[in-house]
Amino acid sequence: MSGIRGAQDEEQTDRFADDPAFAVHEGGKLRVTPTRTIESIADLSLTYTPGVARVSSAIAAEPALARRFTWAPRVVAVVSDGTAVLGLGDIGPAAALPVMEGKACLFSDFAGLDAVPIVLATTDVDEIVETVVAMAPSFGGVNLEDISAPRCFEIEARLRERLSIPVMHDDQHGTAIVVLAALRNAARVTGRTLGDLRVVVSGAGAAGVACTKILLEAGVGDLAVADSRGLLHPGRGDLTASKQWLVENTNREGHAGTMADALAGADVYLGLSGGSVPESAIAAMAENAIVFSLANPIPEVDPQMAARHAAVVATGRSDLPNQINNVLAFPGVFRGAIDAGATSITEEMKLAAAEAIAGVVGDDLRPDYIVPSPLDRRVAAAVADAVAACAREQHVTV
Repeated sequence: MSGIRGAQDEEQTDRFADDPAFAVHEGGKLRVTPTRTIESIADLSLTYTPGVARVSSAIAAEPALARRFTWAPRVVAVVSDGTAVLGLGDIGPAAALPVMEGKACLFSDFAGLDAVPIVLATTDVDEIVETVVAMAPSFGGVNLEDISAPRCFEIEARLRERLSIPVMHDDQHGTAIVVLAALRNAARVTGRTLGDLRVVVSGAGAAGVACTKILLEAGVGDLAVADSRGLLHPGRGDLTASKQWLVENTNREGHAGTMADALAGADVYLGLSGGSVPESAIAAMAENAIVFSLANPIPEVDPQMAARHAAVVATGRSDLPNQINNVLAFPGVFRGAIDAGATSITEEMKLAAAEAIAGVVGDDLRPDYIVPSPLDRRVAAAVADAVAACAREQHVTV
């Protein structure tokens, strides 16, 4: 049996040997590295007992000292249940772990924050909330990741209510922040303002709801949202709470029909749903149209086709111009919130982050450069400074 198992193990190893993606992930991508060495009895007695007892006693008497004498305030928990992972869907916690490890790497590399990936073997909302609340003293922030809608809305809302540290579901708000930054600059490069724009959003899931909310908050003139059944309007029934909110706050003319119908004369298409959009619908948009087609790996609108009709085209792909990538937002947002000692991430802080991202482009703005590269190291610092300043101005700090 051992010989058979050895051959199977060798075959399994060989199957991945030539794939560079597997080489990067082999053995995981993280480790815990101490900031203190233990080379003497004195080191041991200060790092652990008896010296540590003095520190623990001081924190017990004055809990605020934990910000100074533990790592918790500068560590983010990256939490997922594996139900909505990238474009892969519900693949479970074990398969989601490489993604959460990658997110932790991004926190470290772009914002200088430690992050711990945590995948949960439950999809029950109550269990997820109670688990994260119980773990919270070990962390300075909670990044919720790849949790399916509509459960993600309730989980985030309940955690924000119960915790006094920053909590953000990145699939919602990271996407929304970068979309707003990109749309600000797209409007600018086409000679318009946000208030001039009529926007059609395809997708009423986590990203669609968050993008809609932040665009309305930023002053977009008119906006309608479509799901797989067509436009959301007052005549629709059997709506979730989040879709009912969209009905009450968008599509002010109450138009019914398909998403393609709504695109006639629209200034902006924002795709957050997958599927495909026919060329005739894009061709029917307004002059100098803006197309953000963000499904990965295959955008809803073929970028080459979109370029024939639109003045500005953006996707979620790294091999094309104008990549809408969450890494432009979340590292700086958490760094700024944590630096300021913020107890939450407010809508104003998100708007400040979007403005900072858009500002990095500066005078280099052009149709194929409306957002910085995800590798632009100026971005996280600019976002962190803007978010921290906003948190202090709002007095949402400890």
